[in-house]
Amino acid sequence: MEIIPFDKRIGFIWYNGKFVEWQNATTHVLNHGLHYGSCVFEGLRVYGEKIYKLEKHTDRLFFSAHRMGIDVPYSKDEINKAQEETIKKMNIKYGYVRPVIWRGSEMMAISAQKNKINVAVATWEWPSYFTKEDRLKGISLQTALWKRPPPDCIPTDTKAAGLYMICTLSKHEAEKNGFTDALMLDYKGRISESTGSNIFLVINGEIHTPVPDCFLNGITRQAVIEIAKNEGIKVIERDIYPDEIKNAEEIFLTGSAVEVTPVGKIDNQTFKVGDITAKISSLYMKEVDPNYKDN
Repeated sequence: MEIIPFDKRIGFIWYNGKFVEWQNATTHVLNHGLHYGSCVFEGLRVYGEKIYKLEKHTDRLFFSAHRMGIDVPYSKDEINKAQEETIKKMNIKYGYVRPVIWRGSEMMAISAQKNKINVAVATWEWPSYFTKEDRLKGISLQTALWKRPPPDCIPTDTKAAGLYMICTLSKHEAEKNGFTDALMLDYKGRISESTGSNIFLVINGEIHTPVPDCFLNGITRQAVIEIAKNEGIKVIERDIYPDEIKNAEEIFLTGSAVEVTPVGKIDNQTFKVGDITAKISSLYMKEVDPNYKDN
């Protein structure tokens, strides 16, 4: 199937309060978000024409903007409405929504006190992040060289564009070496996440997951923890170091894009796609998608 470049697609993007034809939704090359990373965003899933946890994502979007010193020129209700109107205009049944906020091009320097704040919402059909084959056997991760920075060096609790630079570097290196994604460690050498998803390890029938003190406490992560606890599965949030990977019977990732995705390999260690991962995945999909049925 031909993949159409994102700048060549047809449709509409909500841009600063009105719908603009997709290919005309552009910004100047000298905008502050591009040069200095003053840009925040969200990623949401659409299931059966309904956006999953819309309000929670918008709350986090505004939190990220506030932490970056950005005053959003719209209310949360207006941004929620914009996202709902955009998926309707684009006729999205199952897909992805990307709201983004950035500083414009009025000033080009580190200081950007007079720059206009721009807001856009785009959406597109996106049934699954990984292939069915990858999901069945589990994806592979390579431990990255780059590490998550400490929270006193950068606002690690935000979904800000600049935080993903090391993720792109790490994912590209992993893909070059035949892996699907990268496993990110933090500044203390602890396991933190993948390049864009939270990680869970099943050890002795219990679920262990890193404490999100220098990376995002994902919305899907929170939902999965609640699902597991409701099923009577013990969930332990703690510091986890790489040498503990060998103790895991199962490993899986969570995120709005990846949903619940099993991990079949980390570096040279392999893992099965086990019963707990399959159960959590099924329960999560039934929660988000009223039309979901197990294969």
